[in-house]
Amino acid sequence: MGEDQPRESRSIGSGPSAWDAALRLLGARARSRHEMHDRLVARGFTDDEVTSTLTRLDEYQLIDDTEFAHEWVRSRHAHSARGRHALRRELKAKGVADDIVVDALGTIDPDAEREIAYALADKKLTFDADELADPAIRAKAFRRLAGALGRRGYPPEMITSVVKDVITARRA
Repeated sequence: MGEDQPRESRSIGSGPSAWDAALRLLGARARSRHEMHDRLVARGFTDDEVTSTLTRLDEYQLIDDTEFAHEWVRSRHAHSARGRHALRRELKAKGVADDIVVDALGTIDPDAEREIAYALADKKLTFDADELADPAIRAKAFRRLAGALGRRGYPPEMITSVVKDVITARRA
């Protein structure tokens, strides 16, 4: 190893250090503290190595659950059309604390969430106005769209409202 190599990126022994592994994980995408812990443990690092690496990540402000949660909500809501319920599940699965999850979800504008749900439902509605004149087809479209929005994590009251509006608009 050359002397010009930074101390943080040197690995001792045959494999990479926990610090190197953590930096590589963060290079791919931001991680929650819990997620980082689990990934390092899964790679076979000892509890002491994982704890010291997490402490060091904190010192350098490279890991922050609050920032992670806010960015996750912003990105997944805007680009993956995820609703509040799905985002809550995803953040909980990543080990983010309840108070941080609530705070991050509070940044979602309800009108913007409804617009995204509407756009998604409109895109997924495959029936034209003539087909939607048939009550059986309307019911089928309603079930399909409600299911699609439900899987994306939108609240039931929003699903009902949005699906009705999309079908009404298509029929007009």
